[in-house]
Amino acid sequence: MRVLVVEDHPKLAMAVGTVLRREGMAVDVVFDGEEALAHLAATAYEVVVLDRDLPGVHGDDVCRAVVAEGSETRVLMLTASGAVEDLVEGLGLGADDYLAKPFQVAELVARVRALSRRSRPALPPTLARGELQLDPAHRTVTRSGQPVALSDKEFGVLEHLLRAQGTVVSSEQLLEGVWDEAANPFTNTVRMTISRLRAKLGDPPIIETVPPVGYRIG
Repeated sequence: MRVLVVEDHPKLAMAVGTVLRREGMAVDVVFDGEEALAHLAATAYEVVVLDRDLPGVHGDDVCRAVVAEGSETRVLMLTASGAVEDLVEGLGLGADDYLAKPFQVAELVARVRALSRRSRPALPPTLARGELQLDPAHRTVTRSGQPVALSDKEFGVLEHLLRAQGTVVSSEQLLEGVWDEAANPFTNTVRMTISRLRAKLGDPPIIETVPPVGYRIG
């Protein structure tokens, strides 16, 4: 999934970004509301982890902008206050969830995943195509009952393809959904990842190339 972290404390922002990337998410990190609005205008994010007390453009205004746009982006608002009044006010702005600082990393990850599920049509907990099964929550993959060890990016590509349910996914869509903004769109990163993924999944091949469009799970 693609996540935007908006937090004006750089150490906390980078720590949250690192944790979410370890969970296989594509994460962009910005430090103020103006940057957040620019990123939201340019990229489709499934979830925004949004600090409420931002300098310049306030987090409340960023949240209002997301809601006004009518997008499917979900907002997890972070705040230094856990008072009920602040929670009610934050949710009243249109935030989908609210988390007070300090928070437990496991809870943050669980809430981000829950919001991501709400940003798209419901799918079963385990994604399957024939003998291939992928469990997003436990980050496991099996084929014919045998475990398949994948890197984070390989797992992300496979999950993206399985979620497409047989439709073609372009290289650009994979790059946007699995990598972050630091990825170079002119490299052969996606093709190389697909090649490694095919080798690990074994025969018969399960990932089809549909030239010149992209890839799909056959």
